Amino acid sequence: MRKRSTYKMKMEQQEVVHAPRVRPLVPKNPAQTNYINCINQYAQVFVTGPAGTGKTYIAASLAADMYNKHQIHKIILTRPNIPAGKSLGFFAGTIEDKIAPWVFPLTEVLIERLGKAKYEIAHKRGDIEIVPFEVMRGRSFNNAFVILDEGQNLTPHEMKMFLTRIGEDSKVIINGDVSQHDLKEQSGLTVAIDLMQKHNIPAAHCNFTHDDVVRSGICAAWTRAFG
Repeated sequence: MRKRSTYKMKMEQQEVVHAPRVRPLVPKNPAQTNYINCINQYAQVFVTGPAGTGKTYIAASLAADMYNKHQIHKIILTRPNIPAGKSLGFFAGTIEDKIAPWVFPLTEVLIERLGKAKYEIAHKRGDIEIVPFEVMRGRSFNNAFVILDEGQNLTPHEMKMFLTRIGEDSKVIINGDVSQHDLKEQSGLTVAIDLMQKHNIPAAHCNFTHDDVVRSGICAAWTRAFG
């Protein structure tokens, strides 16, 4: 008799909580179609472009769907701790509490597609982790869907550290807008994409443009106005 995996036994021991019925993820333009295909085909995908193109929504949606289907065991969310504008100061609570507001755009989508109860159970047992980038060193992620948001704000050294954390059977999405980095040096996202192409690393780069903005007409107009 074939021995059941520890993970499957763990899942069977948990209370069964069904995810809500959500609409299938349907791309709204050819750029989104290409992005979804790349995530399905490659272990690592770099995705760049302006706000409102669906970069974050699609990644989080596919992570939730793969978790629901038991295709991955964990969802890892992280981003560099750099505010978009003036800092509001320190947040109270644990390290994870402090980073939670930064990754809210991702957790909001996970809750939408998993349901609040299933999300909270998964989070409580460690299947969904919110990992502050500052404590990433030394970690190794296997059989996980890892999303790095705001990747343009990593230095080349930090990007190298992140990309070498990834273990087997994982999907990794590195999301960012290279036109909005807040660094005094070159963005690690740009460096990584250049190295990927130079050394033929088996990953993909999906680049959205102002024409691919789907959030709203006014959002598209402002992204074009600011260039």
